[in-house]
Amino acid sequence: MDPKNKVIVVTGAAGGIGEALARRFAREGAKLVVVVDRDGERAAAVAAAIGGETVTLDVTDGQAMIDMVADIESRHGGIDLFCSNAGVGEPDTDEQNAASSPDDVWTRAWEVNVMAHVYAARAVIPGMRARGNGYFLNTVSAAGLLSQIGGAAYATTKHAAVGFAESLAITQGDQGIKVSILCPQAVDTAMLRKGDASSQAENIDGVLTPDQVADSVIRGLAAEVFLILPHPIVMTYMQRKAADYDRWIQGMRRLRARLGGARGD
Repeated sequence: MDPKNKVIVVTGAAGGIGEALARRFAREGAKLVVVVDRDGERAAAVAAAIGGETVTLDVTDGQAMIDMVADIESRHGGIDLFCSNAGVGEPDTDEQNAASSPDDVWTRAWEVNVMAHVYAARAVIPGMRARGNGYFLNTVSAAGLLSQIGGAAYATTKHAAVGFAESLAITQGDQGIKVSILCPQAVDTAMLRKGDASSQAENIDGVLTPDQVADSVIRGLAAEVFLILPHPIVMTYMQRKAADYDRWIQGMRRLRARLGGARGD
């Protein structure tokens, strides 16, 4: 897929990866980039800089998602690429207990990291099916393919996001609808800068800028591959995990100990 002359929606686009994607799509000649975020003021600033539109929206509001998509389709004739990018992550409350985070942390992670993708698909699939084409780019994380030391709610919901994207690709693929998932490790965003144990584990293979991630997205969309890996080493880790699950878990335990998790430091 080439973003040129396309109508593109990006959620979580007021900063970080989402902002970098919105700006890059504009530079690539997109017909329209819709900058979506619950922080309407910051989203408006991004949209103004790229000549796009702003929608202030909480991605966990399914009806608001439907209304937004209907409005865009009525004015612009359809959405070519929907980037479901918004995400949240919190470390385990007690890093010695993977089940320690309270229910509200798990619920928020589920709503943003999983259900937001579902709400987007519910809103956009009917139009894409009718036109016989369309593209979803769901930002997940390498944590959805591997795991996240010190962040059980994040890792669990990101695994679920991968599963939903696979279902989208399998079910909608013969309808002309394509799907990619973006799965970076560490990216220089506000989430990484928290500096907790989970982010320490994530950044062992280097920290990319959001613009570097956007570069990977452009290449991945051009190739129309399902799995976009800004950190290519993730593929090696996936292969090792699949080849010997027990050995991989032991390796992750050693990494956790190296980071101080086994001592509770």
